[in-house]
Amino acid sequence: MLSVKNVVANPGKVIDFESISNGVAGTHESGIFRIQFFNEAIVNIRFSRQNKFVEHSYAVCEKALPVSIRTHNTADNIELESKGVRIIINKDDLLLTFLSPSGEILNQDEPGLGTTWNGEQVTTYKKLLTGERFIGLGEKTGPLDRRGNGYQHWNTDAFGYGTGSDPLYCSTPFYIGVHDKGVYGIFFDNSYKTHFNFGASNNRFASFSADAGEMNYYFIAGESVAEIIQHYSWLTGKMEMPPLWSLGYQQCRYSYYPDKEVSTLVKTFRDKNIPADAIVLDIHYMDAYKIFTWHPQHFQNPDKLLEELKSNGFETVLMCDPGIKAEKGYATYDDGMKEDVFIKYADGVNYEGQVWPGWCHFPDFSKAKTRNWWAKWIKTYADKGVQGYWNDMNEIATWGQVLPENLIFDFDGHPTTSREGRNIFGMMMARATYEGAKKHLNGKRPFNLTRSGFSGIQRYAAVWTGDNVSYDEHMMLGVRLVNSMGLAGIPFAGYDVGGFVGEASSKLFARWISIGALSPFFRGHTMINSRDSEPWSFGEETEQIARNYIRLRYKLLPYIYSCFYE
Repeated sequence: MLSVKNVVANPGKVIDFESISNGVAGTHESGIFRIQFFNEAIVNIRFSRQNKFVEHSYAVCEKALPVSIRTHNTADNIELESKGVRIIINKDDLLLTFLSPSGEILNQDEPGLGTTWNGEQVTTYKKLLTGERFIGLGEKTGPLDRRGNGYQHWNTDAFGYGTGSDPLYCSTPFYIGVHDKGVYGIFFDNSYKTHFNFGASNNRFASFSADAGEMNYYFIAGESVAEIIQHYSWLTGKMEMPPLWSLGYQQCRYSYYPDKEVSTLVKTFRDKNIPADAIVLDIHYMDAYKIFTWHPQHFQNPDKLLEELKSNGFETVLMCDPGIKAEKGYATYDDGMKEDVFIKYADGVNYEGQVWPGWCHFPDFSKAKTRNWWAKWIKTYADKGVQGYWNDMNEIATWGQVLPENLIFDFDGHPTTSREGRNIFGMMMARATYEGAKKHLNGKRPFNLTRSGFSGIQRYAAVWTGDNVSYDEHMMLGVRLVNSMGLAGIPFAGYDVGGFVGEASSKLFARWISIGALSPFFRGHTMINSRDSEPWSFGEETEQIARNYIRLRYKLLPYIYSCFYE
């Protein structure tokens, strides 16, 4: 008969430990542990059943600062204390308690559970404190207060998602706990599929778990929610200043073509005296949906069109999908094969998945060589003066929606499978696009937009909420999603005004654009085979309402730009 220990495993007792820079490290009955301050308020907690930790993170971009800490060792506990937080480590079962400088309990492990392995899955259980509420996790539906709910982080192509759908496109496994004794943050730095439970179906604990990998989380102390977010943004990075034009109104649809339609669109904005700064071209600008090409009939002279847009005060944002059509004679494919940049199965065969162009290979953006290769191709756009880039379908999205889990990702020299790599693919594509554009724009700041990402995505791109739906509940959902992404360190976020899926009524569009004018990212967008959804498409009354709110946006631009600078 199996014992409980054979089914689930806790770290057990501390076998030995030693002081290290900013903390302690040692062994427990099931493996190793390390508790290390990154600054006065941030502590990194790590447990592993291996004999060493994997020192690699795409999310964390800062290294530990020198911190003055006091260490106190008793028969029962190890205590560590900085100016910002005090930690009590129970030697008998490695349960952790985090206290404020005044001695109030901010957060503590649930007795009897703590950190537990269930097969490969690793979970940390936290005691539910009296009156405790939870906010954060980024792009998640549902109420702002997460108490009583559970969520997954597993980047997903969620076309036409519902108001309670989970997961969505972007994963930011960071939340903030709030109760009458204080506030704290927890960032779980693990890119496997993760699960968060804030007292869902139980009244005992909140928990966070990963399907595999280490228990690697950061406890963040502070006196306010704002301070917690500041610390988290220091840890995972702050965005660089966006170009001013990207904060104006952007017009998109799936798709504007041929070039004459784009020219008419630009002229109509100017003739109607409606401010706008960018026209966004979806996949139909390409030849057979192949990235880094132009459609030979619909866009016969892209240089002339791009110059026309610039002369009328418009920047161009181009769709950039990751799928490279597996077609000999297609220059990008041939070059990718030559440079060996595509994701492979474990046996070395290039992975093929079907998406807009047909059967495609996908670049392994977790490899520096691939990011440099992508930058070379981004140059073909930058050389034409394109300053705006739109990274879509990067969950990875493929027809069938079941990405094989035995694909190999380089992870910059730490090879792993798509079980760990899927959640970072979109972020690494955004990184490759942003760094490539920045390299080739001769000092001009690129605008980069992504659908998928992971914690730290704010360093490389704005994020929009994907394929939303044209009805009132989705309009209000978008506000909550953007608020929640802001709480997860993503300040440049927004939604498709009017809704992407379906057709907005004139009244809905008028309400939506009045709200969208106050979102960080401001874009109108709709899908193929739907009614026109430009500001003038809903009649004179709605056109005037849209004009007024877009003009309000432009009156506020100095304030908005200053907020981004801050």
